[in-house]
Order: sequence, then C-alpha cells, then structure tokens
Amino acid sequence: ILTILGNSAVLATAAKRCSLLKAPELLTVNLAVADMGMALSMYPLAIAAAWSHAWLGGDASCVYYALMGFLFGVCSMMTLCAMAVMRFLVTTSSKSSRKKITKNTVCMLIAFIWLYSLLWAILPLVGWGYYGPEPFGISCTIAWSKFHNSSNGFSFILSMFLLCTVLPALTIVACYLGIAWKVHKAYQEIQNIDRIPNAAKLEKKLTLMAVLISVAFLSSWTPYAAASFWSIFNSSDSLQPVLTLLPCLFAKSSTAYNPFIYYIFSKTFRCEVRKLQCCRGWRVRYFSSDNSAENPGSTLWSG
Repeated sequence: ILTILGNSAVLATAAKRCSLLKAPELLTVNLAVADMGMALSMYPLAIAAAWSHAWLGGDASCVYYALMGFLFGVCSMMTLCAMAVMRFLVTTSSKSSRKKITKNTVCMLIAFIWLYSLLWAILPLVGWGYYGPEPFGISCTIAWSKFHNSSNGFSFILSMFLLCTVLPALTIVACYLGIAWKVHKAYQEIQNIDRIPNAAKLEKKLTLMAVLISVAFLSSWTPYAAASFWSIFNSSDSLQPVLTLLPCLFAKSSTAYNPFIYYIFSKTFRCEVRKLQCCRGWRVRYFSSDNSAENPGSTLWSG
C-alpha cells in the first residue's frame, strides 16, 4: 500500500510537471515505475501465498514471479547507478557540459537499462541459470541452492553478481565519494564568504537525497544477498525459515522508501502532494455532500 500510494504520488507529480522536468529527473520517474511494477506484478501473489501457507499457481506462476523480481530489481539497481553517474557529471562538469545531458540522452539511457535488465531476466529461461521457490516456500526467485553443484549455474551467479551488483554498487560509491570531495573543496573555497550561495545549498541537498536513496536500496537488499549466497555454498536447510523470510521481506520494502525521501528533501514534491491531497479532499466533499444543491456556497468554499 505504501509503495503504490507513494510512487503514485511521484508519478502524478511528474505528470503534472512534465514540461518542467529536467533530464536527470527522468531517472527518478523510471525508478518509481520500477518500484510500482514490482509492487503490482509480485506482491499480490506473495500475499496470497502467505495467507495460504503455500505457493499458488504452480511452476508457471513461480517463474513469472521470479522473472518480474529479477527484471525490476536489476532495473532499479542500474537506475540508481545511472543516477549516481548523472549526479557526478552534473556536480563536477562545467555548464556547457551539463547542457549536453538532454532528455533524449536520458531516454536512450533508460531504454538501455530496461533492455539490459530484460536480458538478464530472460537468461534463466533459456538455460543459463534457474528460477525456483525460496526455502520458506511462499516466494520465488533465482534458485540459489541449485548452483553449488552446477558449473553452468555458478557461472551465471558469478557473472550476475559482478555485472548487476558489484560493479553498479562500486560505481555508486565512487561517484558519491567524488561528489563529496568536490562539494568539500567548493565549501572550502567559499568558507570566508558570509553567505553560502543558494546553488551550492541546493546541490548539497540533491546529492544528500540521492545518497539516501542509494543507501536505502543497498541496505534493504544486502541481508537478502548474504542469505542467498549462503545457500549457494551450503544447504538451504542449514538456515531457519525465518532467517530466509525476513531478508526477503526487508528487500521488498525497498520499493516504499523513496517517496518519503523525496517528501523530506524536495519542497516541490511536498507542495504537489499537498495539492493532490486537497484535490482529493475536495472531490470527496463534493460528491458526498447531500446539501450541496441547497447551499452552493459550501461547495465553492470547499473548492
């Protein structure tokens, strides 16, 4: 519910400000789309399975669920990586270089991210890697436990780990360290000035927001990654079901954090959300008012 409501607000705000969106902000919209896609395509199945204490729909729904999870998970990771690189370029480059980052460029980058994610999600379907149920039985993902006795599966895991996890994560860390150093040097240069320029304050706030988004995502998925890699080299029975269930639930919660981070750090987003709330409240009062015809002034005042 939090994921759908929060990311719906992000997408509604983006739609209202479509002509005013800057090129890097399109990546934020793409991240919201990936989070919404994960919530809508996966969570209802997982909730139904949890209530039934068993996976529903057999192998077909299991493969579908795992494929959607892998697709949207890789897409989110690569989008965060692209956001970090874009933030680094915007912060460290000159104004003339920034103008080269157009909406068309970012749209092409987003298209590449989706194709890259789709490629990795399809590979287990064509024989490189496997999809299967989680050890606790009410969710599906990459079948980690099958890989310790399969060279084919192990090569898939190693490649996926390097190209979809390690390299993007290192890129994110390197970019934000570079930004932190640049901001630190910039503040040292203006430390004798009584008033810090508004542009520098905004840059610092945007960077902090991007860092928190990345930290929230990586922190959510790290316990799940650790439990998954444990099951590669050890029997899945060696872990209690709760030790595999909780990291999975924590990883899924990553889709709900970003709208709250935007709300805290973005004044524009706060204003737009309040407008949406006012608009929704006006509609509720308008359609539920029994005496609106008798007292049109009350409806006008509500509006």
